[in-house]
Amino acid sequence: MQKREKITKEYVLGIVESEGRFTFSTRTRKLANKTVIQTRVPTFSINMHEDNRNLLELVKKQMGLENKIYIYKSKDKDGYNRAKKALLIVRGYGAIKNIVVPYFYGQLVGGKAIQFKQWIERMGDDPLVADGYGLICRLHKNGYYAKNPKFSDNLVKREKSKSPKSTKT
Repeated sequence: MQKREKITKEYVLGIVESEGRFTFSTRTRKLANKTVIQTRVPTFSINMHEDNRNLLELVKKQMGLENKIYIYKSKDKDGYNRAKKALLIVRGYGAIKNIVVPYFYGQLVGGKAIQFKQWIERMGDDPLVADGYGLICRLHKNGYYAKNPKFSDNLVKREKSKSPKSTKT
C-alpha cells in the first residue's frame, strides 16, 4: 500500500463532514472556598479507528495544527471488545480562532454547516463558555471571517516560516 504524504483541503473537508465534531468540553474547577465552577470550552475533534492515525496526522499537517493525536481504548462496558480509537482534538483558543474557524468557515454543507454555525454562535450566547471565546462569535457576526477567507492559509504560511530551517551542508 502506498503511503500518502499530503492531502488536499477538499479531502479534509470530506473527512470532517463525516467524522468531525464541533462541540464543547465541560471543565469543572473547585475553588479554595469549595465553590464549583463549570465552564464550556469550544472543541473541534475527529474520532476514527486507530488504523487511521496516519490519516489524522495528514489532516493535522494540512490544517497547520500542532495538536497531539491520542489513542485510547473504548470505555463502553457493554461486553463487546471494541477497537482502539485515534482522536485529534483541538481546544486551544488560538488554534480555534486562527485555524479551525477560518479553515471551515463557509466551506461545509448540510448538517455539518448547521452544527458549525451553531457552535460559533453558542460561543457568544452561552454564559458558561470560557472567557475570550465570545470574540470568535463577534468576529463571525461582524463578517470578519467572511471577508478574510485566506486568513488561515496566511497563518499557516507564517507559522511554517517561523520554524527553524535545516542547516545541512
